[in-house]
Amino acid sequence: CFRSVMMQFIIVEIDIKLLRCFHKLNLSCNSDKYRDKSRFIFHICLKSSVMELIRTLTQMVHSLRARGIRRRVAVVCPKDSHTEYVIIRALREEIAEFLLVSDTADMEMAYHLRMASPDFVRVYEAETPDAAAALAVELVRTGEADILMKGLINTDNLLRAVLNKEKGLLPSGGVLSHVAVAQVPLYHKLLFFSDAAVIPRPTLDQFRAMIMADVALCRKLGSEQPRVALIHCTEKINEKFPHTISYVQLKEEALQGKLGSVFVDGPMDAKTACDAHSGQIKGLASPVVGNADIMIFPNIESGNTFYKTLSLFGDANMAGMLTGTIAPVVVPSRADSGNSKYYSLALACLAGNEPQNECL
Repeated sequence: CFRSVMMQFIIVEIDIKLLRCFHKLNLSCNSDKYRDKSRFIFHICLKSSVMELIRTLTQMVHSLRARGIRRRVAVVCPKDSHTEYVIIRALREEIAEFLLVSDTADMEMAYHLRMASPDFVRVYEAETPDAAAALAVELVRTGEADILMKGLINTDNLLRAVLNKEKGLLPSGGVLSHVAVAQVPLYHKLLFFSDAAVIPRPTLDQFRAMIMADVALCRKLGSEQPRVALIHCTEKINEKFPHTISYVQLKEEALQGKLGSVFVDGPMDAKTACDAHSGQIKGLASPVVGNADIMIFPNIESGNTFYKTLSLFGDANMAGMLTGTIAPVVVPSRADSGNSKYYSLALACLAGNEPQNECL
């Protein structure tokens, strides 16, 4: 049985490569035989992206490479060593090509990177960092880039361009949020959580938007029915903590199917969300307890503290990106490691909109 499955996989891989050749040469298959076969292979391509749960950040990169995904990334002010590391590694791993947008005073690194990989690096010059941010956002808006990434520029300056009402990346009425993904050594899968960076005190609508964005991303990493834990210091609902009232409404909406195919439970503390034994001691039983895919924190203080604690004391590899924009935005912290910034870019590449011919 194993040999049969492997042979079918090899045959499909060969057929996919042939179809890529047809696509590049702009040829068409007129016979019903090849047309039906191409539909079948294309269907296999689409389904393969959700068949396996991605449990590590390294596996996420392998998935990008196996699916032939190579995104176009606009990088604002690439002039620090960590950004250089991310660009060089992404070029080596063949998951991205780059549009480097820098201010006139700091063009050296951009030109150096273009010389090292002229086929996959383009350079744009702007007068100031703010102008560079605006130009990079415009490249994303016009479809020349798939992802926006922060280099060495103040986050406030970059977000000013992202949130520009006329020329930015946030749709009217949209909710900007942040999702982090942690690979924790003592947890059995990747852990998503929000919001550690953007929303100080989420409203009901913002909680809902955060859940929807995180669930959509979680599904792209292979979780068909994500489990969402609504985090609080206790399991009790209390009007003194307004977010617990929002949690009740969110659970009702989940039961009604308004949030899609998803389990939502809470309030519960972070340990209960990730440790089944803690849930058993407390007499709690749900698909979420001890097996959370996503954790929604009540405020930015708790989310940010959790992020920093995991990365420093939990030996966790981290990735993160903004959600709610028309394209993924990578805004790493200055204190994030080179690995974290690279995995953040890889996450954005996986989250990006799927081109129609991606499997060809």
